[in-house]
Amino acid sequence: MKIKKRVLQGMRPTGRLHLGNYLGTAKGMVALQEDPDYETYYMVADLHGMTTPFDPKKIYQDALSVVTDYLACGLDPEKSAIFLQSQLADLHTQLAFYFSSVITVARMQHLPTFKEKVKQHPDNITMALLNYPVLMAADILIYKASMVPVGLDQEPHMEVTREIARKMNAEYETDFPEPQSFKTKTRYIPSLLGEGKMSKSVEGSYINLTDDLETIRKKLAQTPTDSGKGETVPTSGGVANLLTFVELFQGQEKRADYEKKYTGSGIRYSELKTGLAEAIYKDLEPIREKRKELEAKPEYVTQVIKAGAVRARILAQKTIDEVKEKMGLKGGL
Repeated sequence: MKIKKRVLQGMRPTGRLHLGNYLGTAKGMVALQEDPDYETYYMVADLHGMTTPFDPKKIYQDALSVVTDYLACGLDPEKSAIFLQSQLADLHTQLAFYFSSVITVARMQHLPTFKEKVKQHPDNITMALLNYPVLMAADILIYKASMVPVGLDQEPHMEVTREIARKMNAEYETDFPEPQSFKTKTRYIPSLLGEGKMSKSVEGSYINLTDDLETIRKKLAQTPTDSGKGETVPTSGGVANLLTFVELFQGQEKRADYEKKYTGSGIRYSELKTGLAEAIYKDLEPIREKRKELEAKPEYVTQVIKAGAVRARILAQKTIDEVKEKMGLKGGL
């Protein structure tokens, strides 16, 4: 019998998902769960959501909203364990503490992601923020996941995870894998504003999965363009990003047609944006319909995460028991 590769992916509790989440993350997650070579565990990382300023009145509902959107995108609780990190906080944070004994404070402080967050939130430099990579390592290694789909910005954290696995294995004879980043083709989705990636933190840069046609049109209308004509097709900026979306939602042939017009008779951007808005709206229609069904039965989403947590806890508890034994914490009990 072929051994499946175990995958753990965490999603931040950001509320409603946008187009970037769908193209860059959700589609890949669905593809993984349908692949017989993989065993998939999908977790809303709500504890990580507490490492920077958060609203305690919203964090749980935002986490449920993320689960609802991913279910609408095609995640299947029969094929994947879907749960909230906080449902297993007793085990994840316990393992993070054990891991903190083999990694130094200096190592954490020198991470580029930590330095960036310190600049963003200078009045909120907490131990939770410093320990973020250690908790992330615990999230992954508690399930002995060998594959982790992550963005490029998380690569330094993945290296910390591998380092912790090596140190635990060397010092305590544990059997943690050194997980590898799982790279997908569409994990970088450009902003509508012409620079950077689509992000919930940048107003106007994203399209929500639940946006109606008129809202999508208005957002695309704000995408910066040029005269519509030139000797060479732009490779960056608003026009390049629009052509990327044309390819994603209308196909390579349509993009080639627009590129030909750009170096010839010229592009009418009003026509391009109208056609693109309609294509995006149509593509997202099944997701919107599925989400309406899920919103009508909120108890189902609660049942999904409860069942997912039960399934995840079996693996997590086994790992905790093994680590405590190896570190000498179960002698005589």
